[in-house]
Amino acid sequence: MNTALIAGTLDFASGGVGPVLQIWGRTRGTIDVRGVAALGSLPLYLNTINPAIKTVADFSPKDKIALPAVKVSIQAVVLQMAAARLFGDSAYSSLDALTVSMSHPQAAAALLSGGTEITAHFTNSPFQEQELQDTRVRRILNSYDVLGGPATLNSLYAAAKFRVENPRVYAAVVGALREAMTIINGDKAAAAKLYVEEEKSKLSPEAVHKIISDPQFIFTVAPQGFMKFADFMHKTDALKIKPASWRDVFFPELHSEDGS
Repeated sequence: MNTALIAGTLDFASGGVGPVLQIWGRTRGTIDVRGVAALGSLPLYLNTINPAIKTVADFSPKDKIALPAVKVSIQAVVLQMAAARLFGDSAYSSLDALTVSMSHPQAAAALLSGGTEITAHFTNSPFQEQELQDTRVRRILNSYDVLGGPATLNSLYAAAKFRVENPRVYAAVVGALREAMTIINGDKAAAAKLYVEEEKSKLSPEAVHKIISDPQFIFTVAPQGFMKFADFMHKTDALKIKPASWRDVFFPELHSEDGS
C-alpha cells in the first residue's frame, strides 16, 4: 500500500499506528503523507492454548506467537512495550524471536488446531472472541492494559498532493467516516446487521452486536494513543523523528478532535 501511495497509484491507505507513524516520518518534506482519520479504537488480545503461560513473562523458546507482521504491526509493538515493562527498556525486543508473521485467519486456525508450533496469537476482533469460545484458550494480555487506555487500531492516510488536488473527494471521505461513526454509535444492532449483510460474514448479527457493544470498542475518527506509540517507537529507534503532537501526524481537518 505504501509503495502504491508514494507512486500515486493509490489515493488512500489504511494501516496501523506504527506504519502510519513511520510513513509520516519518512515522507516529511517530500510527499508529506499524513493521517486522514482514525477508524476507531478497540482492545487487542493475546490468547494462548499453553496452560503453563499465565503472563507474558512465562513464554519459553518453545512457544511461537502469531501476529500480523513481526516487529512492525501494532500487536508486535504492544508486545515490545509489554516486554519493556516486564524486563526493562533494554530488553524490549526479547520476545521478538518468538513471533511469527501470519494472517489472523491462518493464525486462529493454527492456534485452535493445537497441532502446530503456534501456542499464542496476538489478534483482534472477531478472531479473539471466537478463539475464547474454545475452553483451551485463555487471554493473557489486553492491549489497553499495556497502553493505559484506548488506542486506535487502524487509520486512513493519504499524501498531501492528493488532498490539495482533490479537496471535494477528500472532504467527502472524511464526512462519510464521521457519518458512519454516528450511525454505528446510534444503533449498534442495526450496524451489526448491516455489517453481516455487506460483508457476507459467517458471523451472526447477534455475535457482531455483542462484540461491538463492549464499552472498550470506541467508534470515533479521533486518534487515540498515538503519542504513546510515538514515544516508544522513537525511544527504540523505530521512529527517527518524534511528532510533538498527534496533530503533526494528521491533516488539519481532524485537529478539532479530542485525540491523544
